[in-house]
Amino acid sequence: MGNRNGGLDGTQRKEEKEGIKLSEIVLRVLALLLTLIAAILLGLNKQTKIVPIKISPDLPAFDVPVSAKTSYVSAFVYFVVANSIACAFAAVTLALALSGKGIIRLMIIIVDLMMVALLFSSIGAAGAVGLIGSNGNSHLRWNKVCNVYAKFCHQVTASLALSLLAAIAFLFLVILTASKLHKTP
Repeated sequence: MGNRNGGLDGTQRKEEKEGIKLSEIVLRVLALLLTLIAAILLGLNKQTKIVPIKISPDLPAFDVPVSAKTSYVSAFVYFVVANSIACAFAAVTLALALSGKGIIRLMIIIVDLMMVALLFSSIGAAGAVGLIGSNGNSHLRWNKVCNVYAKFCHQVTASLALSLLAAIAFLFLVILTASKLHKTP
């Protein structure tokens, strides 16, 4: 006859639970670090360039310092705030996971899912603005700016990549937590 525990004895079940808990802790630390770095990288991003401005064809151009800052674009501000929220949530749930106290799994999975949605929406918003900055939009006569602010644009790209990895880590946490809910007798 089959074992009531699906063929697992007590030792195997304990090892499996410890492996899942370790995986959860690693994913939460990863999500915390990636969202923290992404928020800092874009939040502190600023570049100033001297740009020649020509008012009239008859007059010589004069140089003007022009800055690119994260706070100038609302999608970038949203991105920084979203990553900060996800980072704070990862820290709280990491502390709960390390404390060993029982936590409400269903509530955690719902908030993990909300973090996935929040991060993906902020990545989409910031990515769309970044794409316009990189390529411009000839139909609206918006010029590309990444040829002038290359360092700024590279930091935006790096921040987007880190945040995408964090969103994937949160997605794996959802899958892991859902599998724990499914296996719970």
